[in-house]
Amino acid sequence: YNIVMRSWARKGHLQHISRLFSMLESVGLRPNLDSYAAALECMGRNQSSTIAIRRCVQQLKNDGFHVDELFQKCLFEEDEKEKVLRAIRIVQPNYQLPPPPVRQTCKSSLLQDFYSKKKMVSYPKLDFSVQELQECFQQQLEMELDNTVTIESVESAKPLTPQAIKARKLLATLRSRWHDSILQALQKSKHSMSKLKMESGYNILYPYLCLLPDEEYVGIMLQILNTLSPQGESLAVLARELGSKVYNRYVTQRKLRSRQLEKVQEVYEDYIHLLAKDSQPDEYLPREYWEKLVAEAGFGPSLNLKDCSWPYMLLMRLGMHMLELLVQAVKVPRNVLNPRLEPKLIPVLYHVYSFRSSWQVGLIKPHPIFSQIVSDAAETLLTFNSSAIPMLCPPVPWTSPHFGAFILNDTKLMRFVDGAIQHQLLLDQCPLVNLHPVLDALNQLGNCAWKINQPVLDIIISIFNDKGNEKLDIPPPISEAPRPPATPGNYSTWNKSQKHEFLLYKKKTAEMHSLRMDALYKLSIANYVRDKVFWFPHNMDFRGRTYPCPPYFNHLGNDVTRAILLFAEGRPLGPKGLDWLKIHLINLTGLKKKNALQERLEYANEIMEEILDSADHPLTGRKWWMNTDEPWQALACCMEIAKASRSPDPAAYISHFPVHQDGSCNGLQHYAALGRDLIGAMSVNLMPCNVPQDVYSVVAQQVEEFRKKDAEQGVKIAQVLQGFVSRKVVKQTVMTVVYGVTRYGGRLQIEKRLKEIDEFPEEYLWEASHYLVKQVFNGIKEMFSATRDIQNWLTESAKLIAQSGQTVEWVTPLGLPIVQPYYRSKSTVVSIWRGSRRGVTEDTLERSPPRKPDTVKQKNAFPPNFIHSLDSTHMMLTALHCLRRGLTFVSVHDCYWTHALTVDFMNQICRQQFVALHSEKILQDLSKFMLEKYCSPGRETRALWQKKLMEQLSNVPKTGEFKLKKVIDSTYFFS
Repeated sequence: YNIVMRSWARKGHLQHISRLFSMLESVGLRPNLDSYAAALECMGRNQSSTIAIRRCVQQLKNDGFHVDELFQKCLFEEDEKEKVLRAIRIVQPNYQLPPPPVRQTCKSSLLQDFYSKKKMVSYPKLDFSVQELQECFQQQLEMELDNTVTIESVESAKPLTPQAIKARKLLATLRSRWHDSILQALQKSKHSMSKLKMESGYNILYPYLCLLPDEEYVGIMLQILNTLSPQGESLAVLARELGSKVYNRYVTQRKLRSRQLEKVQEVYEDYIHLLAKDSQPDEYLPREYWEKLVAEAGFGPSLNLKDCSWPYMLLMRLGMHMLELLVQAVKVPRNVLNPRLEPKLIPVLYHVYSFRSSWQVGLIKPHPIFSQIVSDAAETLLTFNSSAIPMLCPPVPWTSPHFGAFILNDTKLMRFVDGAIQHQLLLDQCPLVNLHPVLDALNQLGNCAWKINQPVLDIIISIFNDKGNEKLDIPPPISEAPRPPATPGNYSTWNKSQKHEFLLYKKKTAEMHSLRMDALYKLSIANYVRDKVFWFPHNMDFRGRTYPCPPYFNHLGNDVTRAILLFAEGRPLGPKGLDWLKIHLINLTGLKKKNALQERLEYANEIMEEILDSADHPLTGRKWWMNTDEPWQALACCMEIAKASRSPDPAAYISHFPVHQDGSCNGLQHYAALGRDLIGAMSVNLMPCNVPQDVYSVVAQQVEEFRKKDAEQGVKIAQVLQGFVSRKVVKQTVMTVVYGVTRYGGRLQIEKRLKEIDEFPEEYLWEASHYLVKQVFNGIKEMFSATRDIQNWLTESAKLIAQSGQTVEWVTPLGLPIVQPYYRSKSTVVSIWRGSRRGVTEDTLERSPPRKPDTVKQKNAFPPNFIHSLDSTHMMLTALHCLRRGLTFVSVHDCYWTHALTVDFMNQICRQQFVALHSEKILQDLSKFMLEKYCSPGRETRALWQKKLMEQLSNVPKTGEFKLKKVIDSTYFFS
């Protein structure tokens, strides 16, 4: 109703709006503020009579609203706000707009110092002038206005063969034909739809096929065609992608049409004064400064557009229709590669079914002729959505769950599965002031400026273009794939063994293609920004874990990706910076994990000759760096150490290199702190010690003790396992116990590790892994008694909540509301193609709307999700306090990055915030929140399940004797 009203209000159709008001009343609906805003806007445009406006204002008040709320709660586009104000002033000439809301300050006890005006400091400056940042903004804006970015592939340096030239000409001719045939099919389809009755399910698509120029739809479809892999892609994935591309372009157009972009430009031009080195605004956080500038901008459109998101099923139906057009319209002559065949036109794409587990999944596969032409053409241009490229200017600060990150691209604050709405509802219901810490932390992570480590990138690209190197995690091209098995006859005549061998070949080829394309995308994007400074805007998942928004190339990537990233800001190494670079290098090798920091430093000094040789002759020297756990990051660090140590004054050397500090079995650290578990705290380095404690080795040692006893008592499998119980065998299971791994999952993990040991007898794999997982769980139970109690309490509480038909919710210590999105669901079958020769083809698109919570998933996921949310809270606290001290800080979950100069400082802040976080009554607060949410009715009306849940939630696990303050002096809080 409101969308239609706003449309009519803009055209001045007051009679239509009056009729809609009557319709609302006739079906028992009350007009809301947006309805009244539309009516008053229309009256303001028409300069309606005083009587009509007064009647409307009076009705607004009768419905419990206040005139001020129109300007405080409604979102406006173009000049809507001015027109509403004009109407109000016809009946209230002296009416003044309500003042901006009083700026609220977060009251969290964890952030009193952070938000205290007494301790406020100027926001850290970037090494850019106002003029330079304005130019960066224009570059980013142009990229987002285009919606897509076409860049050179790193394979472009290869010489062009005559075969490639011929294939490219052929592709260009075919694409020109396909463009025309797709355009014709689209226009024919729209013409047919325009004549359909409203009741038709497909008629709903017609308005969405009229939002953009026809050429844009064709471009979107051709883009999908150009990126389809030879192995094909899931029908549902492609449909979602096509629907989303149309939606994103619509949003861009809407922001232009509503003049929202003009306002963003105006505010951003002032905002960059907070960041530029040649400007001195007052002491504000990015979010606060942006809010201040928006309030001062006054009239014009709201920066939060009225919700225009499209339902998941609409996106899918739209995408499916576009796929149908592609399948129907895109054809290729059968004889295009073999002139001896008849010149019959055949489809380029076809629809097949595959089985994944018990699900039948539709796939769209390209014809081998098309795949061959694309392969021969070896094209060197790649096209990405603009949101897939790092930002070329500082991100727009998050100021609400609906606004932040990119300039135009629609970005959600919280990532969640398609069709889920409960997360967004929770965020919308949460008072905005409660979300300030989370928004400020995301802004801080996103405001870190980056640049490319060009020498390392060049070496990686040279290996990538020279057949790759699997040992160095650079995937080889498909040309290096093993040859298919030479089997006579066709597939139907092969025996079971031959078919299995052929399927393994196809699987290996598909994996190689996927890995190669992933590396190609990452390296090509890195090469595209090689001379630029760039930024990664951040958002989060439903647990509060943070992620960079650009999906391919970012610091969460693998060893190769991380090695080519540097901080754009450089800082001198200072007195201890070079030592930290050396320690960081040894950490990257995977050696000396059990040794003290001083011993790691001494080892680095001992092998200085190898470090310098690696830096000077990475591909022709002794190649020491290649035999480390993280070879590319190790090489980058070798190069940095070489430059620093050879500089006249290493302490004054300006380093851009990020030094990482990895959490020491992070999940168990949180459990040990929650339960004040003394033995557990010692095992995970929460207490001062001379050498780092290795919980994995301790558990392995304990399991070995259990094994010895059993072997002495004649237990056969314990005897077989002699010499095979090691840290490596138990590590993954110990690490994931804290994240809710079951005994079944743990057994599979251990079986996999035992399989890697050539000497271990294969016939004992099942029995040995079954025995070991039992002993690992027993060992952890002995060492971390409080941990198991807390885990059991969380699991049992979640089970009772889910059994009552509700999902598990909680609020983090920083005020972020969380709900677990696990439901029992049934498949929904949706008709896709119409009028195919075989009748209507159907496919599983999505699962039906959620009904009841999935009890098993709710209970099993609660402990790990709860710990992840605490881990995220700790990271955000560290990020915010590092900001106040002027440190550069980014994180990869529990791995924290900063300059070598500030590692000690960051370590201190991190430990302080861990103590501050766990000094809160976390479990007691969780119990209180859940009792209020799930057991609130009066005692006499409580159901049996509520009484049982009350008893469970009230019985908070007891804690041990560990003193949290000891964490402050812990040397090995990071491994």
